[in-house]
Parts: sequence; structure tokens; C-alpha cells
Amino acid sequence: MRLTTDAALDAGLAGLSERDPAGFSALWTVGGRPALRHGAVGFAGLAATILGQQVSTASAAAMLGRLSAAIQPLAPATLLKADEATLRNCGLSVAKMATLRRVATAAMDGTLPLDRLAAMPAAEAHRRLVALKGIGPWTADVFLLFCQGEPDAFPAGDLALQEAYRLVFGGARRPDAARLTALAERWRPWRGVAAYLLWACYRARRGAGASMPPPAT
Repeated sequence: MRLTTDAALDAGLAGLSERDPAGFSALWTVGGRPALRHGAVGFAGLAATILGQQVSTASAAAMLGRLSAAIQPLAPATLLKADEATLRNCGLSVAKMATLRRVATAAMDGTLPLDRLAAMPAAEAHRRLVALKGIGPWTADVFLLFCQGEPDAFPAGDLALQEAYRLVFGGARRPDAARLTALAERWRPWRGVAAYLLWACYRARRGAGASMPPPAT
């Protein structure tokens, strides 16, 4: 089941409440019902996720707007035709340019079959993504969750998720990615739903303007 509809979200919430009643209750009490995010599929969604690496939501949205206006359609073939000056004028760093070109090339030669990722087991899709330089676990998981609707994707390296876990469940320091990954094992196969709940908790505790990954739209 893909996490793309309210019915799927309801199933995931029910699954979490069965697997971890106390944890689910704590998350629900703080954050309430989360709203789903729907990102673009395929190359456009992955490009947007890459633009969101280590920048603010506003910066990522601005870059994406400029890139989408300069390269139409935003697809592997058109991206590879764009010169460096065009990409630089969109606000892209050298590293982001290189990653986007690497992804576009892999999509074109079949190394990264973006049109088939949704049909793959989640672990295989994740492996294909992180095999490309410039795509780390956070990028892969955010793309799989928002753009592919993978219900068990869990970006444990996301600072908002780490801080939300600390705020809800206590602790002097927020858990790092490895620790949060271990803590989230009890939520399989609905870790993506748990991520949505944690983001909702973060926003509830830190305010409506609190950051979460930029929308890959």
C-alpha cells in the first residue's frame, strides 16, 4: 500500500497504534493527525529533493522555481542540455549541479530506473538511489516517502525528526541518525507514518513555521 491517500494514512495510523500503543498515543497527543505531502514523481521529484539538501525550505523553493522555469520540462534529457551558466543562475551550487547531472545520466542509461523504483522493494530502491554520489540516505528516504509514497521510508538523519523524538519521549540530547534508526524499528512497516507524526509533533512544539523537508513539487 502506497502512502498517497487518506485511507492509506488511516491504515498506517492503525498499524502504528497496534504495534506501539504507548508511543503512538504520545505522538498523537502532541502532534495530532498529520497531513500527507505529495511530491512530484520521477526525475522532477528527485531533483527537487536534491535541491532541498542542507538549505532552508524557502531557498529550496526559490531554486526549484527558477530551475523549473529555465528547463522545461524538468527531465533528464533537458537537464543534460543545460549549460553551467543556466544552472548557476538558478542558484545551484557546483555540488548540486554535479549531482543532478549524475542522476540525469543514470536515468537516461538505465542505471537508475526512476520509472520502476515504485515497483521495487523499498530496500532495493533505496540501494539504487544511494549508489549515486550526492544522494545520501536522507535524500533517498525523503524522495521515497514524499514522491513514491513508501510507507516504511524513514529519514533518520533529519534533524527535525531527531528533535521531535527528544521532545516527545524525553532525553537530554536528540538521538543521532543511527540511534533514531534503532528506536524506529518498532514502527516497521509504518515508519513513514511515524515520520509524519514526528514532523507534526515538531511543528506543534516549535511553531507552525518550523522546518521540515522542502516539498518535492
